[in-house]
Amino acid sequence: MNLYQAMSTLIQWQDFLDILILWIIVYKLLLTARGSRFADLLTALSLLFLLSVFSKYLNLHTLHWIVESLWAYITIAVIVLFQPEIRRALAGLRKTGIMRFAPAVELKSMDEIIKATVSLSSRKIGAIIVIVRNSDPKDLIEIGTGLDARVSREIILSIFHPASPIHDGAVVIKGNRILSAGCFLPISLRHDIDKVLGTRHRAALAITEETDAVAVIVSEETGKISVAMAGRFDSDMDMTALRAVLSKIFT
Repeated sequence: MNLYQAMSTLIQWQDFLDILILWIIVYKLLLTARGSRFADLLTALSLLFLLSVFSKYLNLHTLHWIVESLWAYITIAVIVLFQPEIRRALAGLRKTGIMRFAPAVELKSMDEIIKATVSLSSRKIGAIIVIVRNSDPKDLIEIGTGLDARVSREIILSIFHPASPIHDGAVVIKGNRILSAGCFLPISLRHDIDKVLGTRHRAALAITEETDAVAVIVSEETGKISVAMAGRFDSDMDMTALRAVLSKIFT
């Protein structure tokens, strides 16, 4: 048996996968915790882990035994001493997408937006709801009426009621909060847009071309629901289709 065959029997593809996954997790943790004492700790733990792996494969039994014996004490010390940093690092992982999940409050917001949109559609009340994802909504909310209210069907319906002084503008939502209402958005001047589309649809296209926001539009003339994302339209949507689109945002 030559050296290559011997190494093949010792190292399997699963070992490389283990190391790759751990490296990605540690790398993301370092990015989110950089500048803190937790970042230095993660670096030290990463080196210790690599030392454990290589000592095992190189049959350095004494070194491997010492490193493995230290892990139990190190784990307890890390949990006790670095609770705040661990929480912040895990929160950062959620934002970057590795551990992203939908809290109950965000699912509740999605449900409230869907209910409000369907209700507006049935009454043929025009509306535009801008859902901001990662971009900064500061420029949008500066030209509207600040609210900072919890997302609810009743508030959205009251904003877009024809008697409301801010019903012509857009509602801006981020997470589970209505940040602003009565916001006037830029209008897209693209020549390929269907001429039957009004200012709400053109504004929805413009804002989704310039930001990562998603815009839900209700036509005042037909009551049809459309969703704009990345400068493109999904038109004539029902509740099921709208839920499917919004689920991609909130989950």
